[in-house]
Amino acid sequence: MIYILCLILFFIGLYGIFCKKNLIKIVLGFIIMENAVNLFLILLGYKNNGIAPIMTKSMRLDEFLARSVDPLPQALVLTSIVIGLAVTALMVAVAIRIYERFGTFDITEIKRLKG
Repeated sequence: MIYILCLILFFIGLYGIFCKKNLIKIVLGFIIMENAVNLFLILLGYKNNGIAPIMTKSMRLDEFLARSVDPLPQALVLTSIVIGLAVTALMVAVAIRIYERFGTFDITEIKRLKG
């Protein structure tokens, strides 16, 4: 059920990227898509009644493997958040420079002004 939410969020972001003409709305669509993918990756590593992937001396190996959550998706999402923040900052900086040069965020207007 929650995977459907990820898919819906992804397509909302995709709609924002391909159908909107405003650069700020395109950046917001990208952010929504990024968060949908991060949510999906976190859900892949989720386990009901899971424990942290830290093995103590009192645990047996088979019990630990059965109950512990997978730490790899968490590490991937953490890396993805950092990279996504840098890419978003770059997109916003480019959008600001375009606005300073053309005076608008509208893509069709920018194409018309460019000649």
